[in-house]
Amino acid sequence: MIIHENDILEFKKKHPCGGNKWKVLRVGSDCRLQCETCGHQIEITRSKIEKNMKVIK
Repeated sequence: MIIHENDILEFKKKHPCGGNKWKVLRVGSDCRLQCETCGHQIEITRSKIEKNMKVIK
């Protein structure tokens, strides 16, 4: 799966703020994502992204 910076990822589960869309800020073996709803940033491995992702927009 190819993920680029500024892609919007939609996950199966929701973030505690209620949003499930994340913007990709940095790509590598770990990716930095920012919640589109509240702005919270996380760093997550590609394998977890592939497992939990529903759609790339």
